[in-house]
Amino acid sequence: MSVLTTVFAVLFYVATAILLVFTAHKIWRYAKAPAPLKIPTTPAPTTRSGVVFRMVKELTIFESLFKANKWTWLFGWMFHFGLLLVLLRHLRYFTDPVWGWVVFIQPFGKYAAFMMLAGLAGLWARRIFVDRVRYISAPSDHLMLLLLIAIGVTGALMTFVDHTDIVALKAFFLGLFVFNWSPLPDDLILIVHLSLVILLMIIFPFSKLLHAPGIFFSPTRNQVDNPRERRHVASWAARLESTKTG
Repeated sequence: MSVLTTVFAVLFYVATAILLVFTAHKIWRYAKAPAPLKIPTTPAPTTRSGVVFRMVKELTIFESLFKANKWTWLFGWMFHFGLLLVLLRHLRYFTDPVWGWVVFIQPFGKYAAFMMLAGLAGLWARRIFVDRVRYISAPSDHLMLLLLIAIGVTGALMTFVDHTDIVALKAFFLGLFVFNWSPLPDDLILIVHLSLVILLMIIFPFSKLLHAPGIFFSPTRNQVDNPRERRHVASWAARLESTKTG
């Protein structure tokens, strides 16, 4: 077993543990955070089914972003949709046999990398050239975009320029599941790509990328607009009232 294979196998175990544990902890904190006020962004749905439909639109077509800024919506949607296809295409490295629908989307996921990179470039340009956005942008915002672009570029290079041994790469990842490590190809671009992915997995739970699960816990999105019909009482306030009455 080579040192390279051992190092990356251990790093993937550590990065996966950090990603899952700390992301789950953040989600638990989101779920436990009190919502003392009824603050849905209007016009808001007045039924629970309406809230579900609103969330679906937010997750699929970024409705509120579309209404706010068309250019930001375009670049954001390009990035997220391209990333989704790329991630789904990568399922072929973790399944054996490969599912039929994963085989079907391979050509689409292959070229979706360019859509993802174009969206990231537009979002980064927005943070550089739009005054009000540049003013509120922290160095971490630029570094996160740079990290995502670097991951996309190195992945595209392996697909279109310098191919790696995908059979050996798949054997490596499948071996991680059963703790039977197979040799990892020692291609430079692959090593850089995997290193950047590991870095992203480690910093994800502590970054603004947590807006992905966080949107489900946003009171401006997940609340029903019925303050007149039903009194809104936070869970901690309800417990306090029950203690006093009891």
